[in-house]
Amino acid sequence: MTDTPGPAEVPELTTDLERAAWTRLGTVLDPEIRRPVTELGMIASVTEGGQDDPAGAGHLAVGVRLTIAGCPLRDTITGDVERALADLEGCTSVTVEMAVMTAEQRAALKEFLTGGRPPNPFGPGTLTRVYAVASGKGGVGKSTVTANLATALADRGLSVGLVDADIHGFSIPGLLGTTARPTRVDEMILPPVAHGVKVISIGMFLDSDRPVAWRGPMLHRALEQFVTDVYWGDLDVLLVDLPPGTGDIAISAAQLLTTSELLIVTTPQQAAAQVAARAGELSEQTGQRVAGVVENMAAMTLPDGSVLDLFGSGGGQTVADRLTETLGREVPLLGSVPLDPQLRQDGDGGTPVVLEHPSSPAGAELRRVAESLAVRPRGLSGLKLPVTPRD
Repeated sequence: MTDTPGPAEVPELTTDLERAAWTRLGTVLDPEIRRPVTELGMIASVTEGGQDDPAGAGHLAVGVRLTIAGCPLRDTITGDVERALADLEGCTSVTVEMAVMTAEQRAALKEFLTGGRPPNPFGPGTLTRVYAVASGKGGVGKSTVTANLATALADRGLSVGLVDADIHGFSIPGLLGTTARPTRVDEMILPPVAHGVKVISIGMFLDSDRPVAWRGPMLHRALEQFVTDVYWGDLDVLLVDLPPGTGDIAISAAQLLTTSELLIVTTPQQAAAQVAARAGELSEQTGQRVAGVVENMAAMTLPDGSVLDLFGSGGGQTVADRLTETLGREVPLLGSVPLDPQLRQDGDGGTPVVLEHPSSPAGAELRRVAESLAVRPRGLSGLKLPVTPRD
């Protein structure tokens, strides 16, 4: 046997076809962990049929170890393995045989994934850009903006995670069109992936669409588990959909995600802008930086070319100007997303408008905002690097 990165060794490979198949299986990613199955110890065996095999030479039997019994993604993994080997030269057919990891193998996998990582991967020193998306009040489209920014960033090739921290008013699973449940590997939680985004929400743990009647300590613990118990891997960007206002979750997010920056979502209406500005001013108490303001439900251009300001105008700029003055540093208006029926329709259908209709008025503006967030450098300024002087 030959050593391979990860918690397992390469199985015995005796023919050229078996060795070629192993190499090809290195392109198959686990749907949740997003790492090669060969690296995760999920491939138990790769065997080519011979004279004693009814399928004959060229037939490949691949043994796959699932992390848990009844893995909801077993069919996805089976299909990915079959497709990866289908056009391999010399391969005439493929059989995938499923088994389940032993407790020792799961422990080795968990150690491989989390060993050496800090308990809180988004604490001091992280290079992940963390955006906490906030609003002063509900009904301004904060979750819709968050879901679209996350998927637009992922569509640009970034590794993106999304925490639905709006425990009482969770809506992210519906906006992303996912009903998948997280997979548990002992205490570690593997988040589902929707439209290229790793996502976690309290709604994924409920048996039905019922209300969550929790108070402060339980809310903090839920968010803490989303941050520390979920295996996020190496993310470029993490977005956190906060509940409206400046309550427990907003404060807990600032404590747990010490490098997070606030994105403030408002509407053009001046009354909404005043409330949104207070959400941004919370950063003075939490020590967070305000990355910018996104105005949603802005002016809509009608088919005849006229402009409809259903909710007034200027609210987003008002929030940006007030925060710039209050905080003593420039807070930009990142974008003004127009009222667009397509945004609502795609959200109801579980496919973000930035993917389904990227050229629509709302889709184009949200992609522009995402682009401005994507190109911000993840600087090393202020980070403590593990460097020690030598004599």
